[in-house]
Amino acid sequence: MRFLPKVDQVLNSLKEDAPHIFKLKAARLAIAEARENILLGKIKDISKEELKEIVLLKAENYLHKFKQPSLRRVINATGVIVHTNLGRSLLPKEAIDNMIEVSTSYSNLEYNLEAGKRGIRYSHVVELLCELTGAEDALVVNNNAAAVLISLETLAKGKEVIVSRGELVEIGGSFRIPDVMAKSGAILREVGTTNRTHLKDYKNAINQETAMLLKVHQSNYKILGFTKAVDMEELVELAKKHGLYVMEDLGSGNFIDFSKFGLEYEPTVQEVVKNGVDVVTFSGDKMLGGPQAGIILGKKDIIEKIKTNPLNRAVRIDKLTLATLESVLRIYLEPEEAIRRIPTLNMICLEFDEIKRRARRLSRRLKKVIPEFLDLKITETTSRVGGGALPICPLKSLAVSISYKKAPNSSQIPSSVSELEERLRHTTPPIITRIEEESLLFDVRTLLDRDYVDIARIFEDIFNV
Repeated sequence: MRFLPKVDQVLNSLKEDAPHIFKLKAARLAIAEARENILLGKIKDISKEELKEIVLLKAENYLHKFKQPSLRRVINATGVIVHTNLGRSLLPKEAIDNMIEVSTSYSNLEYNLEAGKRGIRYSHVVELLCELTGAEDALVVNNNAAAVLISLETLAKGKEVIVSRGELVEIGGSFRIPDVMAKSGAILREVGTTNRTHLKDYKNAINQETAMLLKVHQSNYKILGFTKAVDMEELVELAKKHGLYVMEDLGSGNFIDFSKFGLEYEPTVQEVVKNGVDVVTFSGDKMLGGPQAGIILGKKDIIEKIKTNPLNRAVRIDKLTLATLESVLRIYLEPEEAIRRIPTLNMICLEFDEIKRRARRLSRRLKKVIPEFLDLKITETTSRVGGGALPICPLKSLAVSISYKKAPNSSQIPSSVSELEERLRHTTPPIITRIEEESLLFDVRTLLDRDYVDIARIFEDIFNV
């Protein structure tokens, strides 16, 4: 213990340029860790200089970690395209360029250039949304949970909302329809059973306290077998007869029919609007491929009520979201271009020949740098859309698979697949993979062009010891 260096000694030995508060924290943590290891018997029979070197190396590692932003780029080799934990959808270049332009200068966020007076921030995307979907009006808030909340609070507070029991969904982050409904002040009225709900179930539940019929898309699961659900056209007709609102929460909305690309059919936003709903809500990211946002479309008089709700001030979007969303929506004006230029759509619709080319590219790079005790091969695997979308629609893909033929000689390098996976999560940039049957898989569907060079470099750094 007497050999442990003082905090000032470690501080004076740190060469890397960094704020003093980071250096101080790194020094204290390194000394504390060394002290604990001595007590545990992990450090013993060591000279004063050797112990100082250990503490200094650990302090430098801590300092390097502190200097990096907490939120930073990672390499997604999982094959999950809209990965909720990894930032969901990637934005197209046009959206990034527009965001930089708007964020580094003044903008007409709430200024009407034609009239020369105060304007409305939503005007920058409303016309585009109406043009693309056929809706009468639109509002954009900060996410789909907020879109559902403000819509229910505006139209059904203190009143009953009828929902099929099979549509009371929960998505990631514990977002539950019943909880959001309770927070909005609306009263949940469940009808039907988990697997079968009929029109008569809705009809029999309507009373003087009913305000709305709500349909919720089963985004992240499917009920298969002996099932029955009521079509939106039938709900719209029933709602009209009784003077009720009808609303659909699409969760992950999309403007393109993916069944044309061999995927499972999902109703498009345009189709839902055409069915005559009063309100439809969905996410701006996920399968739409834009920034995080909650989009509300519907009848003009109804959207106007939602816009004037004081809650709108609390859930409104900022200028950066507006800038990126507008850019993405403009790309959708040419659907063929959307598939090519919006990264999320491009990954979903990626042709298998291109996947083969990518797998061979990564394999060639890694074969040059991995040691002999590792086995590398290209293997078939399954990608996922992610983000709670198309849950039973696997995407055929390829991965570069790495496994151990034998243990390495050096204790300084990872000796198992799990150790290698952990090490990759602490590189710069971190690489996020998945393990299957004692192999580490790098699904190439979700890799970007610049990722290949970084993956090869990182492997070379790890094993070149």
